[in-house]
Amino acid sequence: MSDNLAAARNVLEQLGMPKAQRNERSGYTLLALLDLRPDQPWTDVSNPAMGVRPIMDWMAKHYGKMYAENSRESVRRFTLHQFIQAGLVIQNPDEAVAVNSSKNVYQVPAELLSVLRTYDTAEWANSVASWQQKVTGLVDQWAEQRELDKVLIQLSDGSEVKLTPGGQNPLIKAIVEEFGPRFAPGAKLLYLGDAGQKYVVDERYALEALNVRIDEHGKMPDVVLHDLERGWLFLIEAVTSHGPIDPLRKADLARLFGDSTAGLVYVTAFEDRATWLRYDVAWETEVWLANAPDHMVHFNGDRFLGPH
Repeated sequence: MSDNLAAARNVLEQLGMPKAQRNERSGYTLLALLDLRPDQPWTDVSNPAMGVRPIMDWMAKHYGKMYAENSRESVRRFTLHQFIQAGLVIQNPDEAVAVNSSKNVYQVPAELLSVLRTYDTAEWANSVASWQQKVTGLVDQWAEQRELDKVLIQLSDGSEVKLTPGGQNPLIKAIVEEFGPRFAPGAKLLYLGDAGQKYVVDERYALEALNVRIDEHGKMPDVVLHDLERGWLFLIEAVTSHGPIDPLRKADLARLFGDSTAGLVYVTAFEDRATWLRYDVAWETEVWLANAPDHMVHFNGDRFLGPH
């Protein structure tokens, strides 16, 4: 075991991390986030923002520690998640990114960096004690900021829900607040997905009343609206980087909702025309652009907006 790996695990112990987060994987993760190589002293630590894949690549390059590709989830769930809770790491410090995005990065906060630079010096004990006194307040402060960063959505009944920041969630907000009142006035929101929480609205019983059984293994659309007056279900996908209703996705949705007693209306929502033009969408579906909210584009068929 390298001296710095042993030191990193000792640091984690003195910072109060439980045994499961003082293992070798956690030690290497901390070293990566500090960019601390085998021949460097702790006074050299820095705090680059890194994603899980770059963290694992760094371990392999500088310490020869190779982890299998399927270990990425272990690094994220069983090391980084606990580091965040303990205040050792901040997730996406500079911008809002969806929780499950591959663009997520992690960074040691500057407040902790100054503490770690005193490791193995006469100042270390006092630095750790000072950190432990203020870390709870810092974690609460960061949590409050994350709450402020959330995407607030006003529902038609006057209630509000919050989505995790970033990703496609601002577009989902536009679907609920702009698309719904224009093209499905009075419709009831039956499902609202959120990458960070899986979903925030799930009216399962209302869907079951329409003979729709939720398949736990099937991918729900981002938004489901029920237009009771016309007897339509709007199945809406929000697309910022992937996932339009192409022929394959349309067939998948038709299977998931195939027994519905309400007619199915397939809608792909994009932020703008430039994004839309990068994708293929299926025939007999609709396209809606958030930057031109009063208009809809219909792909062929015997009528405009309606179930198919």
